[in-house]
Amino acid sequence: MAKRKKKTCYSGIGGQAVLEGIMMKNKDKYAVAVRKPDGEIEVDIDEYSGSFKGLFLRKIPFFRGIFNFVDSLALGIKAINYSASFYEDEEEKETRFDKAMNKVFRGKTEKVLTGFVTLLSIALAVAVFILLPYYLTKLLSVNVRNETYTAFIEGGLRLAVFILYVLLISINKDIKRVYRYHGAEHKCINCIEHGKPLTVDNVMKSSRLHKRCGTSFMILVILISVILFFFIRVDSPLMRLVIRILLIPVIAGIAYEIIRFAGSCNNAFAKVLSIPGLLLQKITTKEPDERMVEVAIAAVEAVFDWKDFEHDNFAEKADANPEESNSSEGERVEVVLEDDNKSADGAGNP
Repeated sequence: MAKRKKKTCYSGIGGQAVLEGIMMKNKDKYAVAVRKPDGEIEVDIDEYSGSFKGLFLRKIPFFRGIFNFVDSLALGIKAINYSASFYEDEEEKETRFDKAMNKVFRGKTEKVLTGFVTLLSIALAVAVFILLPYYLTKLLSVNVRNETYTAFIEGGLRLAVFILYVLLISINKDIKRVYRYHGAEHKCINCIEHGKPLTVDNVMKSSRLHKRCGTSFMILVILISVILFFFIRVDSPLMRLVIRILLIPVIAGIAYEIIRFAGSCNNAFAKVLSIPGLLLQKITTKEPDERMVEVAIAAVEAVFDWKDFEHDNFAEKADANPEESNSSEGERVEVVLEDDNKSADGAGNP
């Protein structure tokens, strides 16, 4: 019997759920697949090298995470806008404001608006998850003189605000469908990275959780901020506020490196680091139906040759046991957490 080559292999692809669809990215190439109102799947393929292409800092650990986060956010917004365009009022006409914007920005209105929305999203995230817990802590700890207790209160509030936010938006029915497409995205990547043919049946059997996920990135950002703010203390209230804002790029850089490490390793330490994100993904991913999986597969196949990937990385595995490509999720490497009915070793792109 031939020696089994690998149980799992990093693919390098990542994605994001959008309105009734999936965006998948492989290197500079990305595709957005959307289930249109008439039931057909529309796939748009393009390239996105980022706003900071060529910058040497993009290749340096801890710095690269900052730029990758901003680029991922900008591309995500662009993909969401594209998917939403299929569900806009067909009779909607270009307004005077639209014409004026196109004239001012010489046809680059979409890029300008995407940049503005990206900056606004970052600013809102800072306000809600950094500044709000800080001011709430000041109100709740007026009579608390111990700085250690105050730091714990602020950290607990920051974590609570983030989890509450995730839970509240999950109530919306449109967000629930996005979460199901999010699950389809993860299942596709899991299927590929475990050497299984990318079929609807195999994808449906795969886990909806993955260590390289934006959800995992965000919860790590929150947890790392709690640790750093606990140890970095100053007396001035103004300086405490300034430090919290200035440390955001540092926190993002650290979180990115942790996600990168955990997503490419299967040792015990990587599994422990992945636990918070995998737990939160039980909220931000839901089980998709087969039609959603079809959309996810269309997005993957537009940017990634999974057959070549399977041959290059799992050929010996297939030779050793031809039936293994359809094996159950019980043979996965990651068994730290249990999904509702599958193992938890999930996927995604921070």
